[in-house]
Amino acid sequence: MTQPISYGGRPLTPAPGAPTPELRVARFRGHARRLVWSALVLIAVAGACGYFYGNLPSPAEDWMLFAAAGVVVLLLVVLPFLTWFAHIYTITTRRVVERSGILAARRRELAHVRGYTIQVRRGILQRMWGAGTLTLTNGVDAPLRLVDVPSVDLVQEALIDQVEVNQILAHRDAQPPLPPPPPAPVR
Repeated sequence: MTQPISYGGRPLTPAPGAPTPELRVARFRGHARRLVWSALVLIAVAGACGYFYGNLPSPAEDWMLFAAAGVVVLLLVVLPFLTWFAHIYTITTRRVVERSGILAARRRELAHVRGYTIQVRRGILQRMWGAGTLTLTNGVDAPLRLVDVPSVDLVQEALIDQVEVNQILAHRDAQPPLPPPPPAPVR
């Protein structure tokens, strides 16, 4: 038996009564362009350490240079990277999940089946990089903001498709089951 095909770009839905497992559609982080300043600081610190190593005035020693460089790199390079790396958005076939936090994790979810509006905001720099901010609002919960999403148009289309499929499945599952067909006459 072959898989059903869809016409007009409509997402496929499972057969009635078939289980619908939760699958991951996409997982992404905010756009990495916010780490440009951290990369520039890392390059500047490495250049400064190379230049001043052995050329410091007499009361200062080389270990002080490396200690100061380590503190600067920790505060301005490592912590921003860890903050960016720990903030993850996941889109599944049932919900949108936002997880963030380095030491204490924070998690927010928004179900597709409830339906929501999608607002896209793109600043000038976001347009240049193909990114944007998505705001998902269902009218009941606080809006879920997906900040600096790379390929924002593709993510928006995926969200629209997931909402459509979940609404179709919820409507179909809310209908009473069809009665069994009458038995065939015996000849």
